[in-house]
Amino acid sequence: MITRRDVLVALFTATCTTVVAMGAATVVAFHSSVRIDAAEPQTRPVLGSATFDWDSFKVTPNEFGSQRQILRAPTATLDELEMHVTTLLPGKTSHEPHRHANEELVIIREGTLETFANNTWKTVGSGSVIFNASNELHGVRNVSQAPVTYHVVNWKSPGR
Repeated sequence: MITRRDVLVALFTATCTTVVAMGAATVVAFHSSVRIDAAEPQTRPVLGSATFDWDSFKVTPNEFGSQRQILRAPTATLDELEMHVTTLLPGKTSHEPHRHANEELVIIREGTLETFANNTWKTVGSGSVIFNASNELHGVRNVSQAPVTYHVVNWKSPGR
């Protein structure tokens, strides 16, 4: 089972990688434990250190299962950090393989699914981590007999 520590380590690693790639980091002291929802990037406060409690995430049912939105906000080094958790029902996909400019991590909390990258489908299970690179075709589908739950961490770097 993926723990909060696993998610935080993955998030920290992704953020550090982005900072190094940009060649600079800005430190903004802003502490909050409140989720920040979508708004115009220019008017949203910069996210500082925060805690996100699993029980506080609203479950939104949809045609492929459900989703829990965690956050969507700018940070000191990112135009936007977005995190959500998806539960995918057996035989479902959240969407067809696609591509986008932002990079993302997908962390399998529980279950087994297939992931598409580099023109190949590969089976991955609980605890696995998928990195989807910028503008590369990717997707996931649940080919098992049980629901699959996974965390998604997206980030948009300045200038993207």
